[in-house]
Amino acid sequence: CTVPPRGADAQSSAGRKVSVNALAPGDLVYFRTHGEGISHSGLYLGDGYFISATSSQGVAVATMKSGYWHDRYMGANRVL
Repeated sequence: CTVPPRGADAQSSAGRKVSVNALAPGDLVYFRTHGEGISHSGLYLGDGYFISATSSQGVAVATMKSGYWHDRYMGANRVL
């Protein structure tokens, strides 16, 4: 059994890249929240929503359709 990468940036290179139009529940989604590169990840839920652990709200569901997360979206992949 291999251990999956822990950090968001390392996770983004695992699995198969998925376009935003082909996202399915369970896909990992990635965002740039500060600096260069990917700094945050979440689990896609469907219908433009994802769940992730945040420093401001704890575990939270958010939309990728507009606003903060939409503007910071960097890509997605499917690990399984």
